[in-house]
Amino acid sequence: MASEAVASVPHPFWPRDLHIEGYRPNDRAMWEILTFLFSVSGVFLVGTWFLSGRVVGISTARRLILCWFMICGFIHGVIEGWFSLFYHIIPRDQAFLSQLWKEYGKGDSRYVIADNFTVCMETITAWAWGPLSVLTVISFLQNKPYRFVLQLIVSLGQLYGDVLYFYTEYREGFSHSEMWHPIYFWFYFVFMNGLWIIIPSALIVDSWVNLSQAQGRADAVRPTSKAKRT
Repeated sequence: MASEAVASVPHPFWPRDLHIEGYRPNDRAMWEILTFLFSVSGVFLVGTWFLSGRVVGISTARRLILCWFMICGFIHGVIEGWFSLFYHIIPRDQAFLSQLWKEYGKGDSRYVIADNFTVCMETITAWAWGPLSVLTVISFLQNKPYRFVLQLIVSLGQLYGDVLYFYTEYREGFSHSEMWHPIYFWFYFVFMNGLWIIIPSALIVDSWVNLSQAQGRADAVRPTSKAKRT
């Protein structure tokens, strides 16, 4: 009887018969959690925008790209970093970031059941792409020669992880979300993750173009073997 009582604890996640041991509902409203997420992201955006404005000759598009990478550094390093460290207690924990993940879990319950793929993917994202996103911003601000290499590596890693994220859920029949729900499915699951498909894809092309141009200039000034013999 006791086990049945535990299994019947109501929760907002899908599938509806999902058993989440020790689950405690959030005591913070959705608007509080989303306000925090977008407000802090906005602070990083504005701060990076003004900081990049001090660099001579940097374009508006490049400044926006740096804002993107700084926000990525925050989301990957702090929010996803929290998940990678505390995924095993999130369902019952009431720390603010744990509640954020429980709110997001309404759009993808893999985050409240410690799904193996999700834990592995988010751990790599947090500890690799988080710091490298910040390093990418620094490299552009300091005009380092490896800046587009970093942009390519981080963007390719983000794209690959996000493709797997969507594809694994597709293979499971989108069973961890309420299909077609305007907030949980379309906004949380599709839109918020879709950004890491669209933007990294564009930045991979940008890196390709800039690195190809740089290699072309290097090849143009490199002496050929025939020239060396003469």
